[in-house]
Amino acid sequence: MPELSARLPASGTVHWVGAGLSTGSGLARLCDTADRVRLWHRTEDRAADALAGLGLTGRAEPRAYTLPALAAELAPGDIVVSMLPAPEHAGILAACVAQEAHFACSSYVSDAVLEQVPAAAAAGLVVLTEAGLDPGIDHLFAHCLVGRAREAVGDDTAASYSLTSYCGGVPAVPNDFRYRFSWAPAGVLNALRSPARYVQGGAETVAGRPWEATRRHVVDGETFEVYPNRDSVPFIEQYGLPDTWKPQDFVRGTLRLEGWLRAWDTVFEQLKAGDDARIAALAAELAAAHPTTDADRDRVVLAVSLDVRGGGGRTWSGSYLLDLVGDAEESAMARCVSRPLALGVRHILDGSLPAGLNRAAETAARSAEWLRELALEGVECTLRVDQ
Repeated sequence: MPELSARLPASGTVHWVGAGLSTGSGLARLCDTADRVRLWHRTEDRAADALAGLGLTGRAEPRAYTLPALAAELAPGDIVVSMLPAPEHAGILAACVAQEAHFACSSYVSDAVLEQVPAAAAAGLVVLTEAGLDPGIDHLFAHCLVGRAREAVGDDTAASYSLTSYCGGVPAVPNDFRYRFSWAPAGVLNALRSPARYVQGGAETVAGRPWEATRRHVVDGETFEVYPNRDSVPFIEQYGLPDTWKPQDFVRGTLRLEGWLRAWDTVFEQLKAGDDARIAALAAELAAAHPTTDADRDRVVLAVSLDVRGGGGRTWSGSYLLDLVGDAEESAMARCVSRPLALGVRHILDGSLPAGLNRAAETAARSAEWLRELALEGVECTLRVDQ
Protein backbone atom coordinates (compact mmCIF):
# COMPACT_ATOMS: atom_id res chain seq x y z
CA MET A 1 0.00 0.00 0.00
CA PRO A 2 1.42 3.41 -0.88
CA GLU A 3 2.15 5.94 1.84
CA LEU A 4 -0.46 8.56 2.64
CA SER A 5 1.58 11.13 0.68
CA ALA A 6 1.10 9.03 -2.47
CA ARG A 7 -2.65 9.32 -2.26
CA LEU A 8 -4.36 10.99 -5.21
CA PRO A 9 -5.91 14.27 -3.98
CA ALA A 10 -9.70 14.43 -4.14
CA SER A 11 -11.11 16.61 -6.90
CA GLY A 12 -14.08 17.82 -4.85
CA THR A 13 -16.68 16.09 -7.06
CA VAL A 14 -18.83 13.32 -5.54
CA HIS A 15 -20.97 10.90 -7.56
CA TRP A 16 -23.68 9.32 -5.36
CA VAL A 17 -25.06 6.26 -7.17
CA GLY A 18 -28.51 5.06 -6.12
CA ALA A 19 -31.34 6.68 -4.17
CA GLY A 20 -32.93 3.78 -2.33
CA LEU A 21 -34.18 3.43 1.25
CA SER A 22 -30.75 4.07 2.78
CA THR A 23 -30.06 7.34 0.99
CA GLY A 24 -30.84 10.10 3.46
CA SER A 25 -29.38 13.21 5.01
CA GLY A 26 -25.82 12.00 4.45
CA LEU A 27 -26.26 13.14 0.86
CA ALA A 28 -27.30 16.59 2.10
CA ARG A 29 -24.18 16.74 4.28
CA LEU A 30 -22.04 16.10 1.21
CA CYS A 31 -23.84 18.88 -0.65
CA ASP A 32 -22.61 21.16 2.14
CA THR A 33 -19.03 19.89 1.85
CA ALA A 34 -18.19 18.85 -1.70
CA ASP A 35 -17.65 21.28 -4.58
CA ARG A 36 -20.08 19.35 -6.77
CA VAL A 37 -22.46 16.43 -6.18
CA ARG A 38 -24.19 14.30 -8.79
CA LEU A 39 -27.00 11.87 -7.93
CA TRP A 40 -27.24 8.92 -10.28
CA HIS A 41 -30.53 7.00 -10.41
CA ARG A 42 -32.49 4.82 -12.85
CA THR A 43 -33.58 7.82 -14.89
CA GLU A 44 -32.78 11.51 -14.70
CA ASP A 45 -36.39 12.25 -13.75
CA ARG A 46 -36.28 9.78 -10.86
CA ALA A 47 -32.99 11.26 -9.71
CA ALA A 48 -34.57 14.73 -9.81
CA ASP A 49 -37.59 13.47 -7.86
CA ALA A 50 -35.31 11.93 -5.23
CA LEU A 51 -33.44 15.22 -4.86
CA ALA A 52 -36.74 17.07 -4.50
CA GLY A 53 -37.84 14.62 -1.80
CA LEU A 54 -34.63 15.29 0.10
CA GLY A 55 -34.92 19.05 -0.33
CA LEU A 56 -31.80 19.11 -2.51
CA THR A 57 -33.12 20.44 -5.79
CA GLY A 58 -30.47 22.70 -7.30
CA ARG A 59 -27.81 21.49 -4.85
CA ALA A 60 -26.97 18.28 -6.71
CA GLU A 61 -27.15 17.36 -10.38
CA PRO A 62 -29.52 14.53 -11.40
CA ARG A 63 -28.16 11.86 -13.75
CA ALA A 64 -29.51 8.70 -15.42
CA TYR A 65 -27.33 5.81 -14.26
CA THR A 66 -25.61 3.30 -16.45
CA LEU A 67 -22.08 2.19 -15.71
CA PRO A 68 -20.75 3.52 -19.06
CA ALA A 69 -22.48 6.87 -18.45
CA LEU A 70 -20.93 7.13 -14.99
CA ALA A 71 -17.48 6.15 -16.25
CA ALA A 72 -17.69 8.78 -18.98
CA GLU A 73 -18.14 11.55 -16.41
CA LEU A 74 -15.42 10.46 -13.98
CA ALA A 75 -12.31 12.60 -13.63
CA PRO A 76 -9.14 11.85 -11.62
CA GLY A 77 -9.74 12.40 -7.91
CA ASP A 78 -13.55 12.17 -8.11
CA ILE A 79 -15.30 10.08 -5.45
CA VAL A 80 -17.96 7.50 -6.31
CA VAL A 81 -20.38 6.46 -3.54
CA SER A 82 -22.20 3.25 -4.43
CA MET A 83 -25.58 2.70 -2.77
CA LEU A 84 -26.40 -0.08 -5.22
CA PRO A 85 -26.63 -3.77 -4.18
CA ALA A 86 -23.27 -5.28 -3.21
CA PRO A 87 -22.87 -7.37 -6.41
CA GLU A 88 -22.70 -4.09 -8.37
CA HIS A 89 -19.72 -2.72 -6.44
CA ALA A 90 -16.97 -4.62 -8.24
CA GLY A 91 -17.96 -3.25 -11.66
CA ILE A 92 -18.17 0.29 -10.33
CA LEU A 93 -14.80 -0.04 -8.59
CA ALA A 94 -13.24 -1.28 -11.83
CA ALA A 95 -14.47 1.88 -13.55
CA CYS A 96 -13.07 3.95 -10.69
CA VAL A 97 -9.64 2.36 -10.99
CA ALA A 98 -9.64 2.87 -14.75
CA GLN A 99 -10.61 6.55 -14.38
CA GLU A 100 -8.55 7.19 -11.20
CA ALA A 101 -11.53 7.87 -8.93
CA HIS A 102 -11.90 7.03 -5.22
CA PHE A 103 -14.65 4.59 -4.16
CA ALA A 104 -16.91 4.34 -1.11
CA CYS A 105 -19.77 2.09 -0.01
CA SER A 106 -21.43 0.85 3.16
CA SER A 107 -21.31 -2.86 2.25
CA TYR A 108 -19.07 -5.70 3.38
CA VAL A 109 -15.91 -6.26 1.36
CA SER A 110 -16.50 -8.92 -1.30
CA ASP A 111 -13.78 -11.04 -2.89
CA ALA A 112 -14.44 -9.29 -6.20
CA VAL A 113 -13.78 -5.90 -4.57
CA LEU A 114 -10.78 -7.19 -2.64
CA GLU A 115 -9.13 -8.39 -5.86
CA GLN A 116 -9.04 -4.79 -7.14
CA VAL A 117 -7.64 -3.18 -4.01
CA PRO A 118 -3.94 -3.61 -4.97
CA ALA A 119 -4.50 -1.79 -8.28
CA ALA A 120 -6.47 0.94 -6.51
CA ALA A 121 -3.79 1.37 -3.84
CA ALA A 122 -1.04 1.53 -6.47
CA ALA A 123 -2.97 4.35 -8.17
CA GLY A 124 -3.28 6.23 -4.86
CA LEU A 125 -7.01 5.61 -4.59
CA VAL A 126 -9.07 5.17 -1.42
CA VAL A 127 -11.44 2.19 -1.27
CA LEU A 128 -13.75 2.85 1.67
CA THR A 129 -16.05 -0.01 2.68
CA GLU A 130 -18.14 -1.09 5.68
CA ALA A 131 -18.85 2.53 6.55
CA GLY A 132 -22.59 2.51 7.24
CA LEU A 133 -24.56 1.21 10.21
CA ASP A 134 -23.92 -2.55 10.21
CA PRO A 135 -21.25 -2.82 8.97
CA GLY A 136 -19.93 0.56 10.06
CA ILE A 137 -21.00 2.02 13.39
CA ASP A 138 -20.85 -1.48 14.88
CA HIS A 139 -17.13 -1.57 13.98
CA LEU A 140 -16.58 1.78 15.69
CA PHE A 141 -18.27 0.50 18.86
CA ALA A 142 -16.24 -2.72 18.86
CA HIS A 143 -12.88 -1.00 18.29
CA CYS A 144 -13.56 1.46 21.12
CA LEU A 145 -14.59 -1.29 23.56
CA VAL A 146 -11.61 -3.48 22.68
CA GLY A 147 -9.25 -0.52 23.09
CA ARG A 148 -10.63 0.29 26.54
CA ALA A 149 -10.50 -3.36 27.62
CA ARG A 150 -6.90 -3.77 26.46
CA GLU A 151 -5.88 -0.75 28.53
CA ALA A 152 -7.67 -2.11 31.59
CA VAL A 153 -6.71 -5.80 31.42
CA GLY A 154 -3.47 -5.79 29.42
CA ASP A 155 -2.57 -7.49 26.14
CA ASP A 156 -0.23 -10.00 27.77
CA THR A 157 -2.73 -11.22 30.33
CA ALA A 158 -4.47 -14.54 29.72
CA ALA A 159 -8.18 -13.83 29.60
CA SER A 160 -11.48 -15.05 28.24
CA TYR A 161 -14.07 -12.75 26.73
CA SER A 162 -17.53 -12.48 25.30
CA LEU A 163 -18.27 -9.98 22.52
CA THR A 164 -21.76 -9.68 21.06
CA SER A 165 -22.84 -7.21 18.39
CA TYR A 166 -26.50 -7.14 17.40
CA CYS A 167 -28.20 -4.68 15.05
CA GLY A 168 -31.68 -4.40 13.61
CA GLY A 169 -34.12 -2.11 11.92
CA VAL A 170 -37.56 -2.67 13.47
CA PRO A 171 -40.93 -0.88 13.61
CA ALA A 172 -41.02 1.95 16.13
CA VAL A 173 -44.58 0.81 16.91
CA PRO A 174 -44.65 -3.01 16.94
CA ASN A 175 -46.95 -4.62 14.36
CA ASP A 176 -48.24 -8.18 13.99
CA PHE A 177 -45.47 -9.03 11.53
CA ARG A 178 -42.90 -7.76 14.08
CA TYR A 179 -40.89 -6.18 11.27
CA ARG A 180 -40.68 -3.23 8.89
CA PHE A 181 -38.78 -3.60 5.62
CA SER A 182 -35.99 -1.02 5.67
CA TRP A 183 -34.17 -2.62 2.74
CA ALA A 184 -35.15 -4.86 -0.18
CA PRO A 185 -37.25 -7.87 0.94
CA ALA A 186 -35.26 -10.15 -1.37
CA GLY A 187 -32.08 -9.14 0.44
CA VAL A 188 -33.66 -9.85 3.84
CA LEU A 189 -34.75 -13.34 2.76
CA ASN A 190 -31.48 -14.25 1.08
CA ALA A 191 -29.52 -13.18 4.17
CA LEU A 192 -31.60 -15.66 6.18
CA ARG A 193 -30.66 -18.42 3.72
CA SER A 194 -26.92 -17.88 4.29
CA PRO A 195 -25.22 -19.99 7.00
CA ALA A 196 -23.74 -18.18 10.00
CA ARG A 197 -20.42 -18.98 11.72
CA TYR A 198 -19.67 -17.73 15.22
CA VAL A 199 -18.10 -18.73 18.55
CA GLN A 200 -20.33 -20.09 21.31
CA GLY A 201 -19.17 -21.72 24.51
CA GLY A 202 -15.57 -21.46 23.37
CA ALA A 203 -16.13 -23.42 20.14
CA GLU A 204 -16.76 -22.39 16.54
CA THR A 205 -20.37 -23.06 15.62
CA VAL A 206 -22.21 -23.00 12.29
CA ALA A 207 -25.94 -22.41 11.96
CA GLY A 208 -27.12 -23.56 8.53
CA ARG A 209 -30.42 -21.78 9.11
CA PRO A 210 -29.58 -18.73 11.23
CA TRP A 211 -33.12 -18.22 12.51
CA GLU A 212 -32.94 -21.65 14.18
CA ALA A 213 -30.27 -20.18 16.50
CA THR A 214 -32.56 -17.33 17.63
CA ARG A 215 -32.51 -16.55 21.35
CA ARG A 216 -33.79 -13.88 23.71
CA HIS A 217 -31.51 -10.91 24.37
CA VAL A 218 -32.15 -8.07 26.82
CA VAL A 219 -31.00 -4.57 25.86
CA ASP A 220 -31.47 -1.74 28.35
CA GLY A 221 -34.27 -3.68 30.05
CA GLU A 222 -36.12 -4.51 26.81
CA THR A 223 -36.32 -8.07 25.47
CA PHE A 224 -35.50 -8.70 21.81
CA GLU A 225 -34.79 -11.77 19.70
CA VAL A 226 -31.36 -12.15 18.10
CA TYR A 227 -29.67 -14.58 15.73
CA PRO A 228 -26.15 -14.89 14.24
CA ASN A 229 -25.48 -13.41 10.82
CA ARG A 230 -22.79 -14.17 8.22
CA ASP A 231 -19.28 -15.13 9.38
CA SER A 232 -18.34 -13.53 12.70
CA VAL A 233 -14.96 -15.25 13.15
CA PRO A 234 -12.75 -13.02 10.90
CA PHE A 235 -13.77 -9.98 12.96
CA ILE A 236 -11.84 -11.30 15.96
CA GLU A 237 -8.65 -10.29 14.14
CA GLN A 238 -10.19 -7.18 12.55
CA TYR A 239 -11.16 -5.83 15.98
CA GLY A 240 -7.63 -6.31 17.32
CA LEU A 241 -8.43 -8.73 20.15
CA PRO A 242 -5.15 -10.01 21.69
CA ASP A 243 -4.06 -13.58 20.93
CA THR A 244 -3.69 -14.19 24.67
CA TRP A 245 -7.43 -13.64 25.09
CA LYS A 246 -9.66 -16.58 24.19
CA PRO A 247 -13.22 -16.08 22.97
CA GLN A 248 -15.93 -17.72 25.03
CA ASP A 249 -18.58 -16.13 22.83
CA PHE A 250 -18.10 -13.97 19.74
CA VAL A 251 -21.25 -13.26 17.77
CA ARG A 252 -22.21 -10.59 15.26
CA GLY A 253 -25.89 -10.87 14.47
CA THR A 254 -29.30 -9.45 13.75
CA LEU A 255 -31.80 -8.06 16.25
CA ARG A 256 -35.58 -8.37 15.95
CA LEU A 257 -38.59 -7.52 18.11
CA GLU A 258 -39.75 -10.11 20.61
CA GLY A 259 -42.27 -12.39 18.88
CA TRP A 260 -40.57 -12.16 15.48
CA LEU A 261 -39.67 -15.85 15.32
CA ARG A 262 -43.27 -16.90 15.83
CA ALA A 263 -44.66 -14.24 13.47
CA TRP A 264 -42.36 -15.37 10.66
CA ASP A 265 -42.99 -19.11 11.02
CA THR A 266 -44.69 -19.47 7.63
CA VAL A 267 -41.87 -17.49 5.99
CA PHE A 268 -39.28 -19.87 7.41
CA GLU A 269 -41.19 -22.89 6.12
CA GLN A 270 -41.03 -21.46 2.62
CA LEU A 271 -37.34 -20.57 3.00
CA LYS A 272 -36.60 -24.20 3.87
CA ALA A 273 -38.45 -25.56 0.85
CA GLY A 274 -38.22 -22.79 -1.74
CA ASP A 275 -35.90 -22.38 -4.72
CA ASP A 276 -34.57 -19.06 -5.97
CA ALA A 277 -37.63 -18.37 -8.10
CA ARG A 278 -40.02 -19.08 -5.23
CA ILE A 279 -38.02 -16.92 -2.81
CA ALA A 280 -38.06 -14.03 -5.30
CA ALA A 281 -41.84 -14.38 -5.56
CA LEU A 282 -42.13 -14.56 -1.77
CA ALA A 283 -40.17 -11.31 -1.45
CA ALA A 284 -42.65 -9.59 -3.75
CA GLU A 285 -45.60 -11.03 -1.82
CA LEU A 286 -44.21 -9.86 1.52
CA ALA A 287 -43.55 -6.37 0.16
CA ALA A 288 -47.17 -6.16 -1.00
CA ALA A 289 -48.58 -7.63 2.22
CA HIS A 290 -46.53 -5.42 4.53
CA PRO A 291 -46.10 -2.04 2.79
CA THR A 292 -44.37 0.87 4.46
CA THR A 293 -46.38 4.10 4.47
CA ASP A 294 -45.27 7.67 5.03
CA ALA A 295 -46.87 7.53 8.47
CA ASP A 296 -44.74 4.57 9.60
CA ARG A 297 -41.72 5.21 11.79
CA ASP A 298 -38.78 2.87 11.98
CA ARG A 299 -36.36 2.27 14.81
CA VAL A 300 -32.71 1.25 14.69
CA VAL A 301 -31.20 -0.60 17.64
CA LEU A 302 -27.47 -1.43 17.69
CA ALA A 303 -26.09 -3.02 20.86
CA VAL A 304 -22.44 -4.05 21.21
CA SER A 305 -21.01 -5.39 24.46
CA LEU A 306 -17.67 -6.80 25.61
CA ASP A 307 -16.96 -8.66 28.84
CA VAL A 308 -13.37 -9.70 29.69
CA ARG A 309 -12.34 -12.00 32.53
CA GLY A 310 -8.60 -11.96 33.15
CA GLY A 311 -6.30 -13.67 35.60
CA GLY A 312 -5.77 -12.28 39.07
CA GLY A 313 -9.38 -11.16 39.24
CA ARG A 314 -8.96 -8.43 36.64
CA THR A 315 -12.22 -7.94 34.75
CA TRP A 316 -13.69 -5.34 32.43
CA SER A 317 -17.15 -4.89 30.95
CA GLY A 318 -18.47 -2.25 28.58
CA SER A 319 -21.25 -1.68 26.09
CA TYR A 320 -22.45 0.76 23.47
CA LEU A 321 -26.09 1.32 22.55
CA LEU A 322 -27.55 3.22 19.62
CA ASP A 323 -31.35 3.44 19.74
CA LEU A 324 -32.83 5.87 17.22
CA VAL A 325 -36.38 6.39 15.92
CA GLY A 326 -37.07 7.89 12.50
CA ASP A 327 -39.10 11.05 12.00
CA ALA A 328 -41.17 12.71 9.31
CA GLU A 329 -38.05 13.99 7.56
CA GLU A 330 -36.00 10.80 7.50
CA SER A 331 -36.04 7.16 8.52
CA ALA A 332 -33.68 6.05 11.27
CA MET A 333 -32.11 3.54 8.88
CA ALA A 334 -31.38 6.18 6.23
CA ARG A 335 -29.79 8.44 8.84
CA CYS A 336 -27.68 5.68 10.39
CA VAL A 337 -26.41 4.40 7.04
CA SER A 338 -25.96 7.60 5.07
CA ARG A 339 -24.38 9.86 7.71
CA PRO A 340 -21.45 7.57 8.62
CA LEU A 341 -20.86 6.97 4.93
CA ALA A 342 -20.93 10.70 4.22
CA LEU A 343 -18.51 11.24 7.11
CA GLY A 344 -16.13 8.74 5.52
CA VAL A 345 -16.43 10.51 2.18
CA ARG A 346 -15.61 13.81 3.87
CA HIS A 347 -12.44 12.18 5.19
CA ILE A 348 -11.57 11.22 1.60
CA LEU A 349 -12.19 14.83 0.58
CA ASP A 350 -9.95 16.22 3.32
CA GLY A 351 -7.17 13.71 2.66
CA SER A 352 -7.22 12.00 6.07
CA LEU A 353 -7.89 8.48 4.75
CA PRO A 354 -4.95 6.59 3.23
CA ALA A 355 -4.93 4.96 -0.19
CA GLY A 356 -6.02 1.33 -0.33
CA LEU A 357 -8.66 -0.54 1.64
CA ASN A 358 -10.37 1.20 4.58
CA ARG A 359 -13.17 -0.26 6.70
CA ALA A 360 -14.71 2.75 8.49
CA ALA A 361 -12.23 3.64 11.25
CA GLU A 362 -9.86 0.81 12.11
CA THR A 363 -8.32 1.86 15.45
CA ALA A 364 -9.81 2.69 18.84
CA ALA A 365 -8.60 6.29 18.67
CA ARG A 366 -9.97 6.94 15.18
CA SER A 367 -13.21 5.15 16.03
CA ALA A 368 -13.73 7.40 19.06
CA GLU A 369 -13.13 10.38 16.79
CA TRP A 370 -15.74 9.16 14.29
CA LEU A 371 -18.26 8.63 17.10
CA ARG A 372 -17.70 12.19 18.36
CA GLU A 373 -18.25 13.51 14.85
CA LEU A 374 -21.37 11.38 14.37
CA ALA A 375 -22.83 12.64 17.65
CA LEU A 376 -22.60 16.15 16.22
CA GLU A 377 -24.45 14.80 13.18
CA GLY A 378 -27.39 13.57 15.26
CA VAL A 379 -26.29 9.94 15.53
CA GLU A 380 -25.75 9.67 19.28
CA CYS A 381 -24.92 6.60 21.34
CA THR A 382 -24.61 5.59 25.00
CA LEU A 383 -21.45 4.09 26.50
CA ARG A 384 -21.55 2.11 29.72
CA VAL A 385 -18.44 0.80 31.45
CA ASP A 386 -18.22 -1.46 34.52
CA GLN A 387 -14.77 -2.30 35.89
